[in-house]
Amino acid sequence: MAQVKRVMITMPDSLLEEVDGLARQENQNRSEFIREVMRRYIAERRRMELRERLKEGYRTMAQLNRELAEEGSSASEQAFALYEEVLARSDGA
Repeated sequence: MAQVKRVMITMPDSLLEEVDGLARQENQNRSEFIREVMRRYIAERRRMELRERLKEGYRTMAQLNRELAEEGSSASEQAFALYEEVLARSDGA
């Protein structure tokens, strides 16, 4: 089991009452509930960050695709090399 540390936090009474009420509904104690909420928040932040990176990658690739399409069948080897380089970089992110 992971090492556990005790932390002290402060919050308004109204928020604490809401947390305690939700914890009771979930059949958890306050600590279990707060740990679960924190895990979910962190997971959601990671999903949001990944979504943003993917969107940026799609925008970058869309621009490269547009440039390649405009060049048509005479697209230069240099353009394809750049395309492959961007793809390779995105795989390692």
